[in-house]
Amino acid sequence: MKIKIFSVGGTIDKIYFDKLSEYQVGFPSIRDILEALPIAFEYEIESLLRKDSLDMNDEDRALIRARVEADPADKILITHGTDRMVNTGQALVGIPGKCIVLTGAMEPAHYKSSDAVFNVGVAVGAISALPDGVYIAMNGRVFDPFKCRKNRDLGIFEEIQ
Repeated sequence: MKIKIFSVGGTIDKIYFDKLSEYQVGFPSIRDILEALPIAFEYEIESLLRKDSLDMNDEDRALIRARVEADPADKILITHGTDRMVNTGQALVGIPGKCIVLTGAMEPAHYKSSDAVFNVGVAVGAISALPDGVYIAMNGRVFDPFKCRKNRDLGIFEEIQ
């Protein structure tokens, strides 16, 4: 199995510089995550954006969609900021012949307490098991992007009706 990974930024890739929470979105942290693990699949990483998802707009989502559509891979993982992940997931629905999974983290990947490794693992498992479509993998669950939301108070994604 080969997975194409697109990194678009978000907390998973953030680097904080001081106590006032000054940050920048750094290089894709998923490379470090995967290189530290004994994995049984091939992957290729492409950095598309380095943005906080709150700063993303429809043009950014159109760019992501165009790159996903143009890539020959049928298994796509997108690391993304959690605040607008649902919006991007919804914008990707309808691309035929691909299993697309978005994931991210509530804390930067380089934090010991980060959920990044766990979420990436769930996303890879989802890609290897699910049929074509668009999914969000967060907090140990896999969601339909039209039936979930980020609950900021609890710090999790949850299903909605």
